Amino acid sequence: MKALVYNKKEINLCEKPFPTLIDESDAIIKVTLSSICTSDLHIIKGYVPQAKEGIILGHEFVGEVVSVGADVKKFKAGDRVCVNCETFCGECYFCKRGYINNCVKGGWELGCKIDGCQAEYVRVPFADNGLTKLPDKVSNENALFVGDILSSGYFGAEMCEIQKDDTIAVIGAGPVGLCAMMCAKYMRAGKIIAIDVDENRLNIAKNHGLADVILTPENCDITNVDGVIECAGTNESFQLAWKIARPNAIVGIVAMYEEPQSLPLPQMYGKNLTFKTGGVDAIHCEKLVNLISERKISTDFLITQTYHFEDIKEAYKFFEEKPEPCLKIAIKY
Repeated sequence: MKALVYNKKEINLCEKPFPTLIDESDAIIKVTLSSICTSDLHIIKGYVPQAKEGIILGHEFVGEVVSVGADVKKFKAGDRVCVNCETFCGECYFCKRGYINNCVKGGWELGCKIDGCQAEYVRVPFADNGLTKLPDKVSNENALFVGDILSSGYFGAEMCEIQKDDTIAVIGAGPVGLCAMMCAKYMRAGKIIAIDVDENRLNIAKNHGLADVILTPENCDITNVDGVIECAGTNESFQLAWKIARPNAIVGIVAMYEEPQSLPLPQMYGKNLTFKTGGVDAIHCEKLVNLISERKISTDFLITQTYHFEDIKEAYKFFEEKPEPCLKIAIKY
């Protein structure tokens, strides 16, 4: 089969063996639609030390079940599914508490430590946990982002413990930030402020009804935000996050950074802020699929370009360089 393989900061479309069941909890999925994530670029650039050379990239996708192990009870061949970006056993200390990113037998595995989805077929461990069945009225495009960036947006909003009518600032109006705004609105935030350096993305947030106020960092003089969701991942955005939070606010950090960040504790003293960080605990996939099915949320507008799998290297180049406005790319198989 064809697969996009990462090796020594390069990617190449190669022939690889078809995946097979290794454990009885596995499923083999025929990939029908996938996407490229910024974290895929981080792997290629060498910013993800746990990523293994020679693996197939990708962790954001939908597909069709081809075969399942004897221990898989919820799914069968022919089921159309979206897939969680996290691999989790469901039984360890962390899984039982919902902290699936820290599963002792999993975490972020697909496309990082084990072969991912940018291939014609992929093996998914712990399939009963990692797959979500799609109803007929939810298309592949509708569900493409459930297992990763939509879950990440929900995770960021959830970290802020949003109360009705709270003011929530989202730094970064990229795909994850837009999903965070969407989820904060669903959680009944009263006012959502989108902050970004890209006016095109700010206008997308405004025009889709996701943000009530749009600001650039230069004209961002607010200091009374109940919760901040940091999705941009720069030195400047990290500092901005704590500065705009009101005393006793929560700062939820979803972004991945390419270099260490520092907390200026003397300047922050007395603000009594709570910081929450980490990889996404994507435990709400079924709920998110239901919300999509009920038309309460939609991520369809995030797909701005579509490529065929044979042209995936060109898609990566476009996604990194963005010669024209780009949110997310869908890869068709």
